[in-house]
Amino acid sequence: MAFLDKANKDLGEGQAAAQRGGDTKFSFKAVDEDSAVPTSIRDVCKKEVYVSDADEPFVEVSLRWTGEGGLPNEVEFAKLIRHWEAASAKIDIMDPAEWDPKGRYGAVVEAVREASRGNDNGGRGEWQQEENKTEELTLSHHPQQLEPSLDTVRSIIQRPRRSGRRPTLVPVYRQMSSDLLTPSAAYLKLTASRSSSEYSFLFESAATEQVGRWSFVGAGPRKVLTTGPGFGPETDPLPGLEAELAREVVADVPGLRLPPLTGGAIGYVGYDCVRYFEPKTAGPVVRDVLGIPESLFMLFDSVVAFDRYYGVIKVIGYVRVSDDGSDLEEAYGKAKKAVDDLVDVLDAPGGVETPRQPTVHLGRTAQSNIGREGYEAHVRRLKGHIKRGDIFQAVPSQRLSRPTDLHAFNIYRHLRTVNPSPYLFYLDCRDFCIVGASPELLVKTEMDPDGLDDEDPSPRRPRVLTHPIAGTVLRGSSTAEDARLASELRASLKDRAEHVMLVDLARNDINRVCDPRTVRVDRLMEVEKFSHVQHLVSQVSGLLRSEKTRFDAFRSVFPAGTVSGAPKVRAMELIATLEGEKRGVYAGAVGYFGYLVEGGDGEVVDGAMDTCIALRTMVVKDGVAYLQAGGGIVFDSDEGDEYQETINKLGANMQCIASAEEHYHHLQQRQTADGKQ
Repeated sequence: MAFLDKANKDLGEGQAAAQRGGDTKFSFKAVDEDSAVPTSIRDVCKKEVYVSDADEPFVEVSLRWTGEGGLPNEVEFAKLIRHWEAASAKIDIMDPAEWDPKGRYGAVVEAVREASRGNDNGGRGEWQQEENKTEELTLSHHPQQLEPSLDTVRSIIQRPRRSGRRPTLVPVYRQMSSDLLTPSAAYLKLTASRSSSEYSFLFESAATEQVGRWSFVGAGPRKVLTTGPGFGPETDPLPGLEAELAREVVADVPGLRLPPLTGGAIGYVGYDCVRYFEPKTAGPVVRDVLGIPESLFMLFDSVVAFDRYYGVIKVIGYVRVSDDGSDLEEAYGKAKKAVDDLVDVLDAPGGVETPRQPTVHLGRTAQSNIGREGYEAHVRRLKGHIKRGDIFQAVPSQRLSRPTDLHAFNIYRHLRTVNPSPYLFYLDCRDFCIVGASPELLVKTEMDPDGLDDEDPSPRRPRVLTHPIAGTVLRGSSTAEDARLASELRASLKDRAEHVMLVDLARNDINRVCDPRTVRVDRLMEVEKFSHVQHLVSQVSGLLRSEKTRFDAFRSVFPAGTVSGAPKVRAMELIATLEGEKRGVYAGAVGYFGYLVEGGDGEVVDGAMDTCIALRTMVVKDGVAYLQAGGGIVFDSDEGDEYQETINKLGANMQCIASAEEHYHHLQQRQTADGKQ
């Protein structure tokens, strides 16, 4: 922001001087990053001369000069865009001498030159002579060079800290346009360039009625953590993950606007890990049909982030800082090379190589692990427990095994188009892949601007959020039918009762780790529209207590009541006894945990956390796609209806596989026919 402060000061002085002269008027506009509308402004010269009074960094600042006495017409006088996105100035002037560094507006040009770093990678400046003798100076800056600079990183490292811990990582990035590259294409480019690594991920978001802002891509993690029989310790996976993430502290870089995920742990916690969180649910040994880790996390120090709001890609890495900082220049060079290499891969000319797709055979069928009779028997037994007062609700499930020749990524490509969801994910875990389109947040943390304790105002505390979803109807064929079905959903006593029960359960989970005075129901039973269905959705949140961590919040909420029941522990005990098999990823959590970070006050705090419930999720392993779904059982549930509900829930993913198979089968037949001609 230094360059803008300098330019603003100079412009303000020039505006005031011109205003006093009476022959020129100026207007000054600042546009805020998030709202993209003019911010609050402060008149500093009595008339039409303004300086921004916003605390947030600028996206765009423009100055228009309407001149009298010789100036031909209103022209764009100057334009500055904040330098970590793009800083530029286009200036139409009558006399280039006015723009001498020692002239009245010289600081504007110098500021843009400073932001552009004055080199071929960062910016350009040239004079163009127009036919009307007007001189035009065009200066532009696009941060093709690494941001922040080495000097800035050095100053950040040398800054005094209140905390005893110093940062070990400084985030850096390069930016490029996303107009010709999609997240899926970026994923394929990155994975093709890293044949030695078989671990990778793609996170996307298509919110309920609008596209989410961020998508994330990563390949080639520096480390992979797994737990569970045959894969690692048979224990709670969170302490080990917490210790691994606590090794690093990411420096606070003022003014550097980056996404919530810049690196850290990406992966899943399987449903069966609940036996470590709630020992009562352990029960007898159950069968492990899928044979995958109970948890898996990949640790990334570089991430590619797509920002749909601005239409740009941020390729993010870290400068790894030693204790004494003596090798900072070398570390900066390594970070630069790592980021540059990723940019080169993404920017490489030519098409994207799609996954090799084996010959697709049609007509494969799915097999249930328990069948209709088995599921209906589960429902009857659970209704008996409800009538005896053991539980209020339970969520049994069934799993389908569907053989397929499809490459897992080709399933994902189809799923994201037919079932856009707030949480779209593809994880390549080497021996198996996870493909999902979940509608439901499990738990996440956000820094709350009001997250201050009355007695201890520092550091700020994050707000913990969870989104209970219960109650479903189909989408209508028209807007009117959509509205009618939504009204029926709101009026359904069964759906409302089930939903309120889960909201109460969520409040209880949040209360266990948050200050009870701050726990609130932010939204209650709002209808949200998804691609094929409409859901009743609520949001419960609270400020995390100072002695608790994001991992405590995760344990408290996990698993969601929507996949277990109420009371949660007793319901899970009964489910484990009935199902007799590990659920695996299904009903667990998929998401990310960031490294520790510096707060603005220098305190070290937890990094970001964002996880979804693994619903509408498939595990693809050894040529078989495993799909699982359940439904909430209450005292008056009908066994046949409940079985059909699980089939309906599985239907979208089953149809996704079938239609993808038809597509690739047809494509292969056409290619074979073309080859014979």
